[in-house]
Amino acid sequence: MVRRVCNKTRGFCFHTAKTSYVLPQASAHRGLGLLREAGMQKLNNAGGEPFLYPKFLGALVRHCKEVLRLESVSIVTNGSKVTERWLAQWGRYVDVLAVSCDSMNEATNVAISRGDGNNVKQLFRIRDWCRKYGIKDMAATARELAPFRWKVFQVLMVKSENDSPETLRDVRKWEIGDDEFGLFCGRHQDVPSFIPESNRVMASSYLLVDEYMRFMDKGSGVMKESESILDVGVKKALSQVRWDVDAFNERGDVYDWSKEMSTDKPGYGELAETGALDW
Repeated sequence: MVRRVCNKTRGFCFHTAKTSYVLPQASAHRGLGLLREAGMQKLNNAGGEPFLYPKFLGALVRHCKEVLRLESVSIVTNGSKVTERWLAQWGRYVDVLAVSCDSMNEATNVAISRGDGNNVKQLFRIRDWCRKYGIKDMAATARELAPFRWKVFQVLMVKSENDSPETLRDVRKWEIGDDEFGLFCGRHQDVPSFIPESNRVMASSYLLVDEYMRFMDKGSGVMKESESILDVGVKKALSQVRWDVDAFNERGDVYDWSKEMSTDKPGYGELAETGALDW
């Protein structure tokens, strides 16, 4: 589930806020029901910034767990709007909270229009809240945070999204080449939770659903959307985009994704990185 609006302006972000549309709650639930009937087991709520809509998000994750009985419900957030109050009310319906952390250096966060000087402190607050409420939260600092998955992404360029001065983002100065990405991965491969995702593996291995319940395809470097599953159903909409199942399996995205499966294990969390980081 994607909501485009974000309260941060990362210079290299490839998912830009072309619309502020938010699907009505009832339509969102109906669309998720169609996906569940088609075999969906896990849902990852991303954006934009999902926590800009805390009531919508809370009702959504509760519906996914109580009504749809999904195995795993996760959220990707920049962390700035996460509160203990929200987690106390809705955290029981969340299995994994992935928090973006582009750098452990606050000056770097400010330089890429991401930081307010408190990003790293907020990471540790969220870690403690996740442990308190039984959610999997998210390298010297990475080891200290003790994530159960540290996902490292290569910066992705998508035509008409972030590839020029005319788009809402211009990723070119943040691009990371394959060799540079490989060197970074080589330096951190001894971290047990380390999960690298190159552009080749990442581009078509995610099934993304936008704010209109359309599948999104960035695999060719150009954004494409299917018709809405609310209009044509899951099978026809899925046939209109490319989903690379082999790449999905290669990046290891089948794991212990439900908190019921492994909350007794040490090291909650999912930290991810974009040549920088993403928790």
